[in-house]
Amino acid sequence: MTDFSYSVVIPTYNRMDVLPEVLAALERQEGAPSFEVVVIDDGSTDGTARWLRSRGFQVPVEVLSQTNQGPAAARNWGVRTARGGRVAFLGDDTVPSRGWLATHDRAGRSRPDADKVAVLGYTGWHPRLRLNPFLEYINEYGLQFGYALIDEPENVPFNFFYTSNVSLPRDLLLTEPFDLDFPYPAWEDIELSYRLVRGGMRLVYEARATVAHDHPTRIGRFMSRQEKAGYSAVVFYLLHEELGSFLGLGPDGPPPLPDRWRQLKDECVARTLQYFPVRTPRLWENVLRYHYIRGLHRGWRDRAGPRKEKQDVEPGNEGT
Repeated sequence: MTDFSYSVVIPTYNRMDVLPEVLAALERQEGAPSFEVVVIDDGSTDGTARWLRSRGFQVPVEVLSQTNQGPAAARNWGVRTARGGRVAFLGDDTVPSRGWLATHDRAGRSRPDADKVAVLGYTGWHPRLRLNPFLEYINEYGLQFGYALIDEPENVPFNFFYTSNVSLPRDLLLTEPFDLDFPYPAWEDIELSYRLVRGGMRLVYEARATVAHDHPTRIGRFMSRQEKAGYSAVVFYLLHEELGSFLGLGPDGPPPLPDRWRQLKDECVARTLQYFPVRTPRLWENVLRYHYIRGLHRGWRDRAGPRKEKQDVEPGNEGT
């Protein structure tokens, strides 16, 4: 027996600039089913825990605090603590619209296989951000999200499982929690989705369940993100080697790095043009691919190399 229809789980780390707005938006939900909010402070140093425990909320809010372990560990704890039949994940920088949870609920309950359905909502940029073609590209067609690439809203591929705005039955998450081996917040949600889909979960897309993403991003910052994604892709690969081509890896490791001097030139052009109203998707893809592959190489050295050495030394073959 559950106490609520939904538990909204929010891991947070040093986002006092926007977290209060996220929680205020949850207090203003219209037509929502019964819900609680579970906020997990992941070792913030900006007074988040103190603010959360001192503020009175108009909806039930459970506050958890842990040493910094990353969003995967925080979400797992939030799910274990949750008292709702379904869990809705939000980011600490994604502000839900007034009908957000009601829309998730209708989308989840309207399917005959509701106990196996996860609902993906739409994460758009916050209105206060100054949009440019690069931000629009990574949101709709690029490497952050990719909503314009969804062809079948009733059968969305596993790699569109974005924890900035997704809901699903809590029982699924208790059976298959987030893997804690990922060193960065990259791929851990997609890896979970892969396991869940293999176990029978169906991911559907409901574009009307909207949140506003307040996360200013420049191409230089996204380069760093892609290198971390490349590193985490190696962790993903070592768990599911059948996804090698999807992740850009093979038994012998990552592809060679593209030419460095060409990369430096492309990066200079991309940084210069990012504030102009011009679309250069091929340039962006080439620049970001370089950093992803760079991350693959670093991850392969750190993770795959030691594992291969261990596998090569089988019991009884250690030598003398």
